[in-house]
Amino acid sequence: MATLISTAPGSRAAARLRRPDLSQLGPNWYAAVMGTAITANGAAVLPVHWPGLTGFAEVMWVLGLAGLLVLGTARAVHLTRHREAAREHLLENPATAVFYGCPPMALISVGLGTLTVGSRVIGTGPAVALDLALWTIGTLYALAVAVGIPYLMITRHAVSPLAANPTWLLPVVAPLVASAAGPALVPHLPAGTAREALLYGCATLFGIGLLATLALLPVVLTGLVHTKLSALALTPTLFLVLGPLGQSTTAVHQLADAAGPVLPELAPGARALAELYGVAVLGVAMLWLLLAVAANLRARRAGMGFAMTWWAFTFPVGTCVTGAAALARHTGFPGFTVLAAGLFVLLLAGWVLAAGGTAAALAGGRLLARPGD
Repeated sequence: MATLISTAPGSRAAARLRRPDLSQLGPNWYAAVMGTAITANGAAVLPVHWPGLTGFAEVMWVLGLAGLLVLGTARAVHLTRHREAAREHLLENPATAVFYGCPPMALISVGLGTLTVGSRVIGTGPAVALDLALWTIGTLYALAVAVGIPYLMITRHAVSPLAANPTWLLPVVAPLVASAAGPALVPHLPAGTAREALLYGCATLFGIGLLATLALLPVVLTGLVHTKLSALALTPTLFLVLGPLGQSTTAVHQLADAAGPVLPELAPGARALAELYGVAVLGVAMLWLLLAVAANLRARRAGMGFAMTWWAFTFPVGTCVTGAAALARHTGFPGFTVLAAGLFVLLLAGWVLAAGGTAAALAGGRLLARPGD
């Protein structure tokens, strides 16, 4: 009895320590859903036929959808029970506010996976309906973030261009994700005006995301050169630069595919533009990938441990997988097939490291810990 009395309080204390503190749950957690969803989407379009690849894509889609549901529920609790923390994350802390670009990208990516992968599991009709809902909500969210976060940075947040880092790209990349995922819905809409409207809308989203990225990239690079990264844990965010490069490559090819039956007069030019743009931009992406890998290896040697920023590797590399796969599909050049397969293997390795690190850190109480624990 004495043993039970003496150990029970300790057990209860340990349980309290392990209980996540949802006041610490920021929008950056949606990066885990993004990374999981892009792994499923990349597997679905990979121009190689490995045994079990289809089943693997379905498992990853289920994980992404489950993660979106669990995280959405947890964030609802955060926003209702921890309003001061939520307000601080958005209005007072620019370092966390930029991560509001993650939720819309998670919604859109899971929606696309539902259509391309999940339709084999739940049927085409339900998959189209769910993708349409998630894409619509995610796109409206993306536009709100693409306007709202820069507005806050201009009018409220205390930021300096010399302190810019790649996370600043997150709010403006979200429309690019919408432009790449939307064309998959075009064949499922009624023929005529609805299809044209969606296609033109996706082209508009592409322009918004691309031009905003081009405006911000020089600022980000200037900040990196002048101020460096403020902490080793931020080094994985260098991979975020790959996001708009890979996503825009994917988007131009998706738009070209959708233009064929809807706007046939534009299709030949769109196809040529997609191939030329994709080759040039993906080349820049591979150059930056080498830089980011070198910087992260250096950071690991300097003692960089696990942080949620490790998820910054997955989605950007995944967009390069889908971009290379689109180039392989359109050009037939085997080099792009090899590139897509190699990047997918790299993506898998990154996902395993990020997911394993997250699970271990949650179990060990190092994530979502109460202040002072």
